[in-house]
Amino acid sequence: MTTQPNPRRTSTYPILETAREQVLAKGEGLSESQLLEILELPDEALPEALQLAHEVRLEHCGEDVEVEGIISIKTGGCPEDCHFCSQSGLFDSPVRGVWLDIPELVKAAKETAATGATEFCIVAAVRGPDIKLMNQIKFAIDRINAEVDINIACSLGMLTQRQVDQLAEWGVHRYNHNLETARSYFPEVVTTHTYEERLDTCNMVKAAGMELCCGALIGMGETTAQRAELASQLAALEPHEVPLNFLNPRPGTPLENQGIMDGKDALRAIAAFRLAMPRTVLRYAGGRELTLGDLGTREGLMGGINAVIVGNYLTTLGRPADADLNLLVELSMPIKELQKSL
Repeated sequence: MTTQPNPRRTSTYPILETAREQVLAKGEGLSESQLLEILELPDEALPEALQLAHEVRLEHCGEDVEVEGIISIKTGGCPEDCHFCSQSGLFDSPVRGVWLDIPELVKAAKETAATGATEFCIVAAVRGPDIKLMNQIKFAIDRINAEVDINIACSLGMLTQRQVDQLAEWGVHRYNHNLETARSYFPEVVTTHTYEERLDTCNMVKAAGMELCCGALIGMGETTAQRAELASQLAALEPHEVPLNFLNPRPGTPLENQGIMDGKDALRAIAAFRLAMPRTVLRYAGGRELTLGDLGTREGLMGGINAVIVGNYLTTLGRPADADLNLLVELSMPIKELQKSL
């Protein structure tokens, strides 16, 4: 069962005492320096940090958990050099370029809705969409809306102002464009575009009235201080949703030998991101199966997470949808009902 906020108590760790007053009571996210203190807590403090993050989630987001499915309309062949991504056409990875047709997209949207998901995200491995892709997206949105009662999100890379306006006009509910890593570490991970270019797209999406989904990928060799920096930078951007990914090193990419992030460090990050953004949808995304396993997945759901991607990811296998849905039932966490905001 979900845990209700505990009565006022004193922590043996000053930063957790501060967070209880600042974040839980007042709804004010922690600063970058405070987040670093959370990320540097000893293992014995982790259960208390996760419990506090869970209380913050219940207090400022409620009990509902949002479920989402994702599918790629174009896989592989991307011209960018994101060092973690097997879809880059610049690396010798096993992923090859594939386009998905519209009937397959509609079928996937129906299957996603059948799991109880309220969000269906269409993803393309591109720097940004060209006219052909934008036309396909428009056709796909119209077909899905005609046959499936589900919110539609998109992740199509960097956008122009005209493209942002078009997606908003077509009824795209949410747009995903991840910062991925801290500004100070970004050049170590991507060289074909800049952090500022990503930030520009994020700001245009927000200004157009779409919900912004802007996430993180941790475990790429960044320092703990850079994780705190990233959480703080995301908090300043104020996205509606933050997908939290953990590196799953892919063959043929520059980060193939990076190794899997320690599970306790991943849980510390979950707590820190929740304490940075008390009201944000914090979503389990890629890599949690390897980094956390079944037990860690449960601990994260009781430590600040309030949304999950069910099924497989773009190029990697996720947990079976039934496993996640059954876990939510076991933890008495209600799935958010679909609410059209178009």
